[in-house]
Amino acid sequence: MRTWTSGYSQAELEGAQERYGIHFPPDVIDLLLDRQPANGYNWSIEDHRIRAMLAWPLNALLFDVQHGSWWRDWGERPRSAEECQQVVADKVAAAPVLIPLYSHRFIPETPSVRGNPIFSMHGFDTIYYGSNLKNYFDREFGDQREIEVGEIGRRIPFWSDLAEDHEGWL
Repeated sequence: MRTWTSGYSQAELEGAQERYGIHFPPDVIDLLLDRQPANGYNWSIEDHRIRAMLAWPLNALLFDVQHGSWWRDWGERPRSAEECQQVVADKVAAAPVLIPLYSHRFIPETPSVRGNPIFSMHGFDTIYYGSNLKNYFDREFGDQREIEVGEIGRRIPFWSDLAEDHEGWL
């Protein structure tokens, strides 16, 4: 199985950031200029999968909430479905944007520095999947399988709380 393919040009990455309204952190730019995951997202064109994955964090949380889940940190669950959806939408809107890397693995857009953790995000089932970009790809395509939460150096508002509080959602 081929894991990597050639990277993008600087113009392609600038076009992708403009097209999708995002800013890649510097380590993602370096990686994508050098190489990209085979069978990953195609940042050089309008890719409906990228748009769907940019919406994934909100949609996955809304799905879980619609099916009865709620995070205690949000306070008492509102009575109406519309109010529940608004709480979730407000919380996600205030959180750093998650940029899809591969499948449902994401890196936060901010802070725009090297070394952000990678999250595997499937609604409330959100976990750390890498302490940084290199660690993540070693896990995804290499031999490393375990990650200790203590290895995570940088906390990301909202997403780190969600990844660390598996008992906080109902």
